[in-house]
Amino acid sequence: MCRLFGLHAGRPVDAEFWLIGAPDSLAAQSHRNPDGAGIGAFGAGGRPEVSKQPIAAWQDTDFARTARHLHGTTFVAHVRYASTGAHTLANTHPFLQDGRLFAHNGVVQGLPELDRRLTELGTADLVRGETDSERVFALITGETRRHGGDLGRGITAAIGWIGGHLPVYAVNLILVTATDLWALRFPATHELYVLDRPAGGTGAGPVGGPVGGGPVGGTGAGRALEVRSSRISARSPHLAALPSVVIASERMDDDPAWRLLEPGELLHVGPDLRADRSTPFPPEPRHLLRLSDLEPAAATSQHPA
Repeated sequence: MCRLFGLHAGRPVDAEFWLIGAPDSLAAQSHRNPDGAGIGAFGAGGRPEVSKQPIAAWQDTDFARTARHLHGTTFVAHVRYASTGAHTLANTHPFLQDGRLFAHNGVVQGLPELDRRLTELGTADLVRGETDSERVFALITGETRRHGGDLGRGITAAIGWIGGHLPVYAVNLILVTATDLWALRFPATHELYVLDRPAGGTGAGPVGGPVGGGPVGGTGAGRALEVRSSRISARSPHLAALPSVVIASERMDDDPAWRLLEPGELLHVGPDLRADRSTPFPPEPRHLLRLSDLEPAAATSQHPA
């Protein structure tokens, strides 16, 4: 299953990310190998920076194991398990369109019909690869343009159209701009969590111990952000003194403030880190796919790994 991570720091901070890293031994043949990984951020002047690489059968272990150092206000990271498309850079998340970064977890079918809709909206040319994810992003971009640049209305229109017209297994997404973060869980197929974290945090530290040998533990104020899962790990010393909002496919530490988004919940985090919730979608799409409905490769990509 693809892994998602998003971070809104409210102001530019230094952050360090591990994508796929040491917890996954190359000798552990029982673990599926990811098909790509990437991290994007909006740094100085609101400019996007993306570092990503397809990683077929651990061909690029340096990228998988080396920390990525970024300076920015908003961040999005993704570890891919391919359901659609080859192991290529064009198919690797996050994607960049109209000055926004996007990553997705799930499966959307009916791509010929989706392509026709993109042609109607004039955004078919934004799709460089083969994935359903990039097409979902292009639909959001097209609907946002159609709604005068209102991203919230664009997301609502795009996902509403997908939910009403296409077979859907899951559309969990994170979309960031230089100032805002959006997250969606739709429907209940996969989990997606939010942590509204005060400066220094409130929990007991990362699950499974420190990343890269740094100190962790304790519940007092002044603790840097340091969270990890089996696939994505993140650290930011600056966030010992600043609040932040974190989005992730799974709880990444023992902080009790992690909250599971509701099915159909759209979360918007603005420049002031205020998190606004809405549920503009029904609990399920009109054509909900079950795991048994998927082709073998797509079904395998949706298993926890």
